[in-house]
Amino acid sequence: MPAPSHLTRAEVEEFGRELDRIRDEVLAGLGEQDARYIRGVIATQRKLEMSGRVLLFASWLPPAWAAGTAALATAKILENMEIGHNVLHGQWDWMRDPKIHSTTWEWDSACPADLWKHSHNFVHHTWTNVLGKDRDIGYSALRISPEQQWHPVYLAQPLYNILLALFFEYGIAIYDLELERIPSGQKSLKEALAQLRAIAGKVQRQIVKDYVAFPLLAGPAFLPVLLGNLTANLARNVWAHTIIFCGHFPEGAEFFTEDRLQDETRGEWYLRQLLGSCNIDGSRLFHIMSGNLSHQIEHHLFPDLPSNRYAEIAPRVRALCERFGLAYTSDSLARQAGSVWKRVLRLALPGPGPQPTAATSPARKLKAVA
Repeated sequence: MPAPSHLTRAEVEEFGRELDRIRDEVLAGLGEQDARYIRGVIATQRKLEMSGRVLLFASWLPPAWAAGTAALATAKILENMEIGHNVLHGQWDWMRDPKIHSTTWEWDSACPADLWKHSHNFVHHTWTNVLGKDRDIGYSALRISPEQQWHPVYLAQPLYNILLALFFEYGIAIYDLELERIPSGQKSLKEALAQLRAIAGKVQRQIVKDYVAFPLLAGPAFLPVLLGNLTANLARNVWAHTIIFCGHFPEGAEFFTEDRLQDETRGEWYLRQLLGSCNIDGSRLFHIMSGNLSHQIEHHLFPDLPSNRYAEIAPRVRALCERFGLAYTSDSLARQAGSVWKRVLRLALPGPGPQPTAATSPARKLKAVA
């Protein structure tokens, strides 16, 4: 199996057992403090949204427009990142609260929850960074790995990556339709049309809410409210795009071929999650606003553990990586974003692009067990 060359199979499995131990300890310690955390975040998000919309009704005053737009954008970011994404992962299902459960939650995003849970929770988190299996590598639009065959269309990827950032929720909704599977017969046109109707219905409700109903309620402030809502949605989309790309595509993130999956063990699965993910350094507030996806390594190792626990897990995971001589990639938001854009620009051109490092190259083989 491909893996860092300095580890034996026995060491890889020991690495996996240590991570299982961390997971079990966290699960055993979940309780009321965790429940208060997520309920508090939800309450804060709803207050911010209400405050933002009220302030925007007075948006003929520039300070009110700025404050209302900022509050609404913050509320939308919290709803998508720390609440919606993590609730839909099942991180809070252990509470058995029907109002905060992966089977009942519907988030403020163009993609219906059920469609997103399949493409993200199952496909992406199972086949993380495996070329030909993980469709999140470039979202079927960008050349992110040098192993992806170059095509002239990629010359424009810096431009359409900007457009993807601005309209990220709609890009993800279309991407989750998996339209490329229709010509091969892997997906029926009937199924695709049904999913498209579900997306269209949700998009319609969002458009009516943000661009018709609330602006009309504002009366003479119709246009400023509409612009405030538009700005908040664009800010949420750009923020989500930035955080997600910085967790998956900076230099240091590894990509793998399908032969990696042959007889993959639990320890090797953990190793693939680690090597395919990158963290972003920041404050506690920054981590909350990122949905704790700034702890992308911990999220990929433990996608169904409550996000508020990632900060306490991170030092243990980092220490474990140091013990086994494994890279734990983490840097500031500015550096990670710069690294992502460097990759996008470089791989827009023909050529091999960035290469894996010698220490973690997926082309390397495990040493034979003594």
